[in-house]
Amino acid sequence: MAYRAVLFIDGNNWFHSLKDLGSVHLGRLDYRKLSLKLVGPRQWIATRYYIGRVPQSGDTKLYADQRRFLAKLDADPLISTHLGRLEPRSVNNAAAQELRTYLASLNTKIDRGVYQELMDLAKRHNKSTVFVEKAVDVMLATDLVIMAERDCFDAAYLLSADGDFTPAVEHVRSLGKKVYAVSAATGAKLASAVHSFIRLPATWFDVCYD
Repeated sequence: MAYRAVLFIDGNNWFHSLKDLGSVHLGRLDYRKLSLKLVGPRQWIATRYYIGRVPQSGDTKLYADQRRFLAKLDADPLISTHLGRLEPRSVNNAAAQELRTYLASLNTKIDRGVYQELMDLAKRHNKSTVFVEKAVDVMLATDLVIMAERDCFDAAYLLSADGDFTPAVEHVRSLGKKVYAVSAATGAKLASAVHSFIRLPATWFDVCYD
């Protein structure tokens, strides 16, 4: 009997690793094809995609895009989505601060009105809002461990390069399960904990599009 395999996808880490490749058509990826190719001769049991939920009250286009993407994933009976949350955080805008410093130390005289407009612009954008993903990594790590303890799989494919998953991976391996990390990025800490770290080039995805 083929080994039972489950894919655990760290959505944010996975997305950015593929985006950095520059030549992967993210919107056209077929996660059924991707899953089947990755597990090879093993029996594909499930693919679980973990991501922070985009709030409806924020960027409406981003919200709609995510809803369509998640609906496409959930349409496959072997693929499920698991949502954490995105929390807004106010952070200093490095570019605005650098502009203020530059203007304050400028030796060349410029028009007073232009100078003031640039200073006002820097002040207005001194703070910016970013969204921080919360609970997603904890949810994935918990599910990975619980499913291993319940003997839901023989092999886990962790689609991430995040070293924070190392303790969970080590525990799962102590239960006799195989764990493979998969990413387009590098991850030395995680690579040292898994059975194998599978580094994917852009060409690997050529047969994984819809």
